[in-house]
Amino acid sequence: MNEVVHTSPTIGSNVEEIVVNNTRFLMWDIGGQESLRSSWNTYYTNTEFVIVVVDSTDRERISVTKEELYKMLAHEVSRYIIFIIDIYLLWIRFGY
Repeated sequence: MNEVVHTSPTIGSNVEEIVVNNTRFLMWDIGGQESLRSSWNTYYTNTEFVIVVVDSTDRERISVTKEELYKMLAHEVSRYIIFIIDIYLLWIRFGY
């Protein structure tokens, strides 16, 4: 941690394992392209939490984000906690 990582939009998916205090986190970064959204529910099994990254300055896609969030909440295995992170606010606050 404590390192700045420059990123670009995810094409497809990425997976990474992070260990913090002997706790293992297997993290999937799943692309948000419309063609990939129908497969999101395949990742829900054994999921403990979901982090949704939103760009609040992208006014054209905010309603699509809202619809997709409601679909996640309505899914039969939606027992997980959902965190919503505004990437714009992170950039303003931390310069990422």
